[in-house]
Amino acid sequence: MGPVEITLVAALVVAFAAVSMRIEHWPLTMPMVFVAAGAATAAFDAIEIDAEIGSIALLAELTLAVILFSDAVRIDFRRLRRHLGLPVRLLGIGLPLSIALGALVNALLFPELPFAQVALLAAILAPTDAALGSAVVEDTVVPARDRLALNVESGVNDGLVVPVVAIMTALVIDENRSTSGWIGFVARQIGWGVALGLVVGGVGITVLRAAHHRGWSDGRYEQLATFVLPVIALFGAEALTGNSFIAAFVAGLAFGSFGNDAKHTPGSASEPDDDAHASYFGGFTEDAAQLLALGAFFVFGNVLLGQAVDDVSAGVVVCAIVTLTLGRMLPVWIAMIGSGTRWPTRLFIGWFGPRGLASIIFGLLLLEDFDEVAGGGDDLFGVIGVTVTASVVLHGATASWGASRYGRWAEALEASDDERSDMNVPEVAEMIPRSRFSLRR
Repeated sequence: MGPVEITLVAALVVAFAAVSMRIEHWPLTMPMVFVAAGAATAAFDAIEIDAEIGSIALLAELTLAVILFSDAVRIDFRRLRRHLGLPVRLLGIGLPLSIALGALVNALLFPELPFAQVALLAAILAPTDAALGSAVVEDTVVPARDRLALNVESGVNDGLVVPVVAIMTALVIDENRSTSGWIGFVARQIGWGVALGLVVGGVGITVLRAAHHRGWSDGRYEQLATFVLPVIALFGAEALTGNSFIAAFVAGLAFGSFGNDAKHTPGSASEPDDDAHASYFGGFTEDAAQLLALGAFFVFGNVLLGQAVDDVSAGVVVCAIVTLTLGRMLPVWIAMIGSGTRWPTRLFIGWFGPRGLASIIFGLLLLEDFDEVAGGGDDLFGVIGVTVTASVVLHGATASWGASRYGRWAEALEASDDERSDMNVPEVAEMIPRSRFSLRR
């Protein structure tokens, strides 16, 4: 991309910002705008970046590392521990079932592909992204319990699926490794990733808080230093042959766990007595993650979407439809058995599991190794492109309507005091982090 192309993309950010409040309740979201812009610039040959795949892969790695770190920092498990029933069900039961069901469906639709490829595709499409339907987690008419479940799920599942994607990608690219070699590879990827993440996140927040308390550091540089931490985790893990994304995610967990004061609610109107907490340090990192995410959606529209259209087949379309419906709703329904939730809640949470940034970035990273994928990987990119595009449009367009409709049902529900209390616990609403692409007021 040259200066003219970069100027066009930057101008689009400014233009959308200028009308963002005006169109807040329209069935139009920031991801929809930037995917469409990327596709349009590619179709009219205004911007072509497919030849710069090495730079794209590097940007994708940085984007995912910052997003994983930022998502992990925003969720304070100490304060959430009494309200983790639904998120644990979605992550501990629903996520593995989604990957298993997805692999089975992919194997039936694409019998010519090796199992490693169909399993990789299922793992890439398993993480959800609440940003594509931000109205669902921001609209207060939706019970706080359900908004919290969707937000925590989307913030954590991309980090949990990273080891599966890493292992399956290695299987697809290098199928000739011995059993002992695979055991060592997995141990190094996970072990070094977790160890380095704990060190980077723990040491990072300790140093920043100590310097802040002693008056040694300026707030601007504290926030810049926080942004650098996922970069250290990303490239440090690569140097140690660990998994970079596991390191970034664990670093965020450590940074947030050791740095969020229980007495302070991130995002509250009142200023805390002690502003040396993780959410304060991570403010710039969260905004940077949003900007990088916009770039990822634009690149997706410019690079992957056109390739997906070229690779569309009946199998690709059916796979995308099943992934967004049965492949999500059935695992969610099973995961919520015995939870005390009613069927509209299960359908609502099952439908609003949009596929977005994590799937896009995993796809862009896989694109770098396109020539090493057996069979060229056309079906993989076709399914990723069609699924994410359909999700961006369908979930973005139905978020406001769905939140309003479900909220009215929940408000009119004849429920016991205990059930009503479970749905609308006040402190739960305060713990819901600000989702990506939400508006600061």
